Amino acid sequence: MADDPEGGMLSWDESVFRNEHVFEIDYVPETFKHRESQTESLTYALRPAVRGSRPLNVMVRGPPGTGKTTSIQKLFDEIGAQTSEIRTIRVNCQVNATRYSVFSRLFEGTFDYEPPSSGISFKKLFGQIAEKLVEEDRVLVVALDDVNYLFYENEASDTLYSLLRAHEEYPGAKIGVIVVSSDPSLDVIDELDSRVQSVFRPEDVYFPVYDSPEIVDILDERVRRGFNDGVISRETLEYVADLTADSGDLRVGIDLLRRAGLNAEMRASRTVERQDVEDAYEKSKYINLSRSLSGLADTERTLLEVIAHRDGDQAGDVYETFHERTDLGYTRYSEIVNKLDQLGLIDAEYTEVDGRGRSRSLSLSYERDAVLDRLE
Repeated sequence: MADDPEGGMLSWDESVFRNEHVFEIDYVPETFKHRESQTESLTYALRPAVRGSRPLNVMVRGPPGTGKTTSIQKLFDEIGAQTSEIRTIRVNCQVNATRYSVFSRLFEGTFDYEPPSSGISFKKLFGQIAEKLVEEDRVLVVALDDVNYLFYENEASDTLYSLLRAHEEYPGAKIGVIVVSSDPSLDVIDELDSRVQSVFRPEDVYFPVYDSPEIVDILDERVRRGFNDGVISRETLEYVADLTADSGDLRVGIDLLRRAGLNAEMRASRTVERQDVEDAYEKSKYINLSRSLSGLADTERTLLEVIAHRDGDQAGDVYETFHERTDLGYTRYSEIVNKLDQLGLIDAEYTEVDGRGRSRSLSLSYERDAVLDRLE
């Protein structure tokens, strides 16, 4: 390369990125580190499927950004490469939060086209999936990713019951279920109906938060694949790792690297400096907030906005404003409050109110401006 007259400056057609895709949230890394024992447990549970039997059911738990989805995707890819006897389907329950929509995804994964939109009954939808499995003599492995969203909508027990009892209604149908929860406060088994508890005895696979050396190691791998050589110093990378460890979520660090790289490019710089990271952190630290908001329905967003303007007010007072804007009744309002609380977007705390007994006060879990900016 010819001498660069401007030293550390990028020319207009250059980039600090070797492959920007490496810093995207859904990127599946080629080398996947520090999750060997979890991968082993998952492989063990699915082994019977390779022999044509029903696999063991699994419950995968751990905070967001601890490698749960990636582990399952890697495993499903491997199974797909090895055998056509097993059909693997991952359902994102944040997007598909009802039993019907979960089974629509399973239908699509089984037939490679979507079910008729004119509304086919659940029984028929389910029957067609099961009959196809029996006819092809395939084992189906379903991963319900972010299953916590099914609980927030009270759809979890019905969904699991249908999957776990399929072989009774359709002899020869073999279905294994992996439920993945990223809500540490949710006790999956306790929250299920007793009819489901009696048949659902999953293997438990836990994904802990990555420690600092592991975070440095994983981010370093991304840097090597995603940035050009020499773009980020070890010191700056360790600063990114510290911020990531504070948040407990690896995705914050990956997003931070991408945004810091974009900031460096804005300055036309060949290197990412500490200041680029600091500027990026204001956005990256809210990656979980953005992700939670993206899955909300309009009425849920409206309530969050009302709470943002009435931070700390009593539930009854907040309801009046919410009702004026949406016309919804108190029961539905209460359900939405619970969902926002379970998602960690608000804190709904019981307090004693003079002359009114116990009442819930509703407050935001994030800075008000951060919430309002992202709701727009």
